[in-house]
Amino acid sequence: MSDDVQDGFVRVRLDLSYDGKDFSGWAKQAQGQRTVQGEIEDALRTVTRSKETYELTVAGRTDAGVHARGQVAHVDLPVELWDEHRDKLLRRLAGRLSHDVRVWKVEEAPAGFNARFSAVWRRYAYRVTDNPGGVDPLLRGHVLWHDWALDVDAMNEAATALVGEHDFAAYCKKREGATTIRTLQVLRWERRDDGILEATVKADAFCHNMVRSLVGALLFVGDGHRPVDWPGKVLAAGVRDSAVHVVRPHGLTLEEVGYPEDALLAARSREARNKRSLPGAGGGCC
Repeated sequence: MSDDVQDGFVRVRLDLSYDGKDFSGWAKQAQGQRTVQGEIEDALRTVTRSKETYELTVAGRTDAGVHARGQVAHVDLPVELWDEHRDKLLRRLAGRLSHDVRVWKVEEAPAGFNARFSAVWRRYAYRVTDNPGGVDPLLRGHVLWHDWALDVDAMNEAATALVGEHDFAAYCKKREGATTIRTLQVLRWERRDDGILEATVKADAFCHNMVRSLVGALLFVGDGHRPVDWPGKVLAAGVRDSAVHVVRPHGLTLEEVGYPEDALLAARSREARNKRSLPGAGGGCC
């Protein structure tokens, strides 16, 4: 596959954020539910007075209810349309979009850029409180309440077995034809000054439900329901474990997407499309 842009078109990068509460995830759906992709594509079509809908490609598809602060997407637009609207596009999108989704930057992308395949990492945060009184009402849409006291040191000790390149089949909802091999670069908890526990989860990519499953497993360690070595044993078993709880989506936010320097964008995009397998493992896909 090539990331060459079709003649007569220009690739445009969009940096955006959204509150996922009232969205059925990022991706457009056949049933017509409200989605982030659908909302932005409709706004683009309206403000550029286009008859055609230009499709967005996103760095990381988020599930229903998941938020994003540092999401990245790209869209290929006709050169003449881009030239006509580029200077006023950001302000016009601000006037058209609903208040729970914002585009912060619109710019011509460098050669070889692909919002999805050029990315080298995605960083998520998951926020939890174990305050016996519950969640601050002003934060209730972004922080999970866990009704047990949590031991951050135990959670971080358990997380060490999960960092690195592994087959995360035990922590992912399997999708036909998709690999579950990922490189988890960072998985770390800290208790902020306001008492909220924040997990930083960074990987080259994530499979479906992976972050929320990892968080669920570590919360069970933190509250004493499972031993420190349990998440690692689940990972090693390599099969979906019904004891791993997928926590609710509202505590999860896509914070940032990382890309290499411009000269390496195309190479990274080609590499990301290669089939993956662990050393000594047979197969692997996508």
